[in-house]
Amino acid sequence: MLTKAKASPLFAWFALALGIACIGFSAIFVKLADVPGSVATFYRLLFATVAIIPIWMYRGIKMPVRRDLFLILAGSFFFAVDLIMWNTAIPLTTAATATLLANNAPIWLGLITVVVLRQRLPRKFWLGLLVAITGLNVLIGIESWRTMQFNMGDMLSLAAGFFYALYLIYTVEVRKRVNTITFMSLSLIFMVVMMFFTTWFMGHSFTGYSTRTWLSLAGLGLVSHFLGWLCINYALGHLKGSNVSVTLLAQSVVTAILGIYILGEFLSLNQIIGGLIILSGIYIVNRRDTGHRESPANTLAPDQQPTTEPVSEKDR
Repeated sequence: MLTKAKASPLFAWFALALGIACIGFSAIFVKLADVPGSVATFYRLLFATVAIIPIWMYRGIKMPVRRDLFLILAGSFFFAVDLIMWNTAIPLTTAATATLLANNAPIWLGLITVVVLRQRLPRKFWLGLLVAITGLNVLIGIESWRTMQFNMGDMLSLAAGFFYALYLIYTVEVRKRVNTITFMSLSLIFMVVMMFFTTWFMGHSFTGYSTRTWLSLAGLGLVSHFLGWLCINYALGHLKGSNVSVTLLAQSVVTAILGIYILGEFLSLNQIIGGLIILSGIYIVNRRDTGHRESPANTLAPDQQPTTEPVSEKDR
């Protein structure tokens, strides 16, 4: 009966909903932890690594070919930069705004595709870009543009999306050849080592935090990074990738609601209107036209998480 339930599309949608709920807590956990961005990133990755390594060992450790390993490590570098920028940004702005602005990776990915890779994109991308930029201006506010004094948290969140786009470019093909558990394990191990030395170099302490901080960091790593994305990767293996990517836009809404009830962060009118316009722009970019090949920009990057491509049959 359990096997039959897992084969049902309803089970896949349930997994997706659970995954969105888990990653919706990401910014909340970072706020509650109240530690430097590098510390939050290190422990997020460390807790997730501790959880996934036993699974990797149980399934049998198989190393990818040298070229794929290089691409995984190179992409993971950009992903780690993305995470530390986002985790640094969250205390400087609202959890909802940081999450929303960091979800702009499809826009950055499309621009990189045009400027660097010299590929043409459909008109819907340019329409979505225009809508998203309009929403960004509304969210930031006229006064910020007049004084040229922008919220540093907002700017870091925007930049985080750019680095996640670079991560996608490096790993989009290798994720089709390397199974999800192996990909995530290698990526996490590399990033944990990288963030350990980064945090040490920045002079931040690894210990001496309160119980609430440790619980928040554990939740960030185990609930948001590990459980959340295992559920979403499962859904990606059983549902259409384009449907999942658009549904994942709900993460920003989940974070906004949680931010109100848990953190007491109420959004201003321009943040609500601007956020809705930005979500509309990202939706347009991610929308898949019937009968047309999906463009490289159609990869939504909520919560700056790995492996957003459909997993192969052996991963399900």
